[in-house]
Order: sequence, then structure tokens, then C-alpha cells
Amino acid sequence: MTEPGLRVLSWNIHGGIGPDRRYDLTRIVDLIAHHDPDVIALQEIESRGRMGESAPLAVLREALGEHAAEARTIVAPDGHYGHAVISRFPLADTSVTDLSFRTREPRGAIATHLETPLGRIRLVTAHLGLSVWERRRQAATLAVLAQPQGLPCIVMGDFNDWFSFGWVRRRLREVVPMRTMERTFPATRPLFRLDRIYCGGAARILGSWTDGGGRKISDHLPIVADIGIGLVEARQRLDVPSSVRISA
Repeated sequence: MTEPGLRVLSWNIHGGIGPDRRYDLTRIVDLIAHHDPDVIALQEIESRGRMGESAPLAVLREALGEHAAEARTIVAPDGHYGHAVISRFPLADTSVTDLSFRTREPRGAIATHLETPLGRIRLVTAHLGLSVWERRRQAATLAVLAQPQGLPCIVMGDFNDWFSFGWVRRRLREVVPMRTMERTFPATRPLFRLDRIYCGGAARILGSWTDGGGRKISDHLPIVADIGIGLVEARQRLDVPSSVRISA
């Protein structure tokens, strides 16, 4: 890595199926690659009926990053469903924590460490539930996973938290106080900040944005952020398209 800083992206890809009802991982890869992220969190990866060499995570990993970890929340004979982390950097001490709540849809969180040229960084990703009560418990678990370990920490994913100061924000703000504020859902006319990136410790958000091109691909827009570690400054980018909104 020749430039200082870290770029991350989180996106609920809706099983790879866009509003046109067409399954197409190529356009997902192309949009992500345009932003050139170092670390990617993807939710709703659907491999049921699409295993073998064409398995979605294998395709995405081949195109976007050498290292990956996944949380399989639903497992079936013909594949599985869940979310994943894809990284240019090695992952260490990776674990998947069960966030399932009663009879609600199974959920999980991935916790790992990024071994970057800027040092070790704690990373937690998740796709939380639709019920307020399950999110309350899930957010408490995320806060424990993100607790200070003397390391910069990034937490990102689809939190399904419709309120700016809901349980997720309340639970996380003490350990990862900085967050993105862009609206990502529904993609056609974003009203809610369901997809977020949080930072704590020596990690800080230097700039964040969404890409409106995502509305043709998923029901969520991707959220992207440049992360500074300590005194590291944001990377200078000249290729940000006009459809992208940047906010500090």
C-alpha cells in the first residue's frame, strides 16, 4: 500500500438481484471496484442454487480481495445465505458470533483483525434484525465485540436501525463514536440510514459518501468512507464521480 489511509465500503447487495430482477454480480463488482476500497462488507450474499465455481463469494473474492471471512446465517443443501468481509489485507483471529433472537431470522456478526501497513485494526461487521427488540440485544453484543483493545476499530454493515438515535447508535457511541450519516435506503429515494460505518479509538472518518449508481443494482446504496488512523490524512482522490456526495 503506497498511500496512507484506509478506504472501506459496506453494501447490502440484495442477493445480487437488482430492481430489474436480473442476477448480475459483474455490475456489483464494477461499482465496488470503481471506489477501490481496501475492505468491503457485503450483506445478503445468496449462494443457494449457485454453488461451485460460480458461488457468489468465490466470484466476489476473486475480483475484489485476496482475504475473506463469511457468516453463514442460513445453510441449505444447495448453498447458504449470509454476509462477508473481503479484504486486501490478511485477517487474523476471525470469529463469527451468533446474534439470532428467538424465532426471528438467524443473524451473525463477524469480528476480525486487519493486518494492515498502518498496523492492526479491529473490524466488526453485521446485518442486524428487523425487530426493535432483537436489535437492542444485537447492538449490545456488537458493543462488546468493538470494545477498546488499544486498537483502532471499525464497525460497519446493515443495521436495520430506522432511527438516527435508536438502540444501535446508543449502544455503539461509547466505543465507536464516529459514524457516517448518509441515507442509503430505499435506493431509489434514500430516506433512512440503515447502512453505516462507525469508527473508534485511533480510527476516524475523514470523508464518506454513497454512490447513486447502486440504485440500479440493489435496494440499498453502498456506503463508502475514507478512514484515518492516528494522524494519517485521507487519500487524495481525483476519480470521484459527480453522482457521489461527499461529507466530512
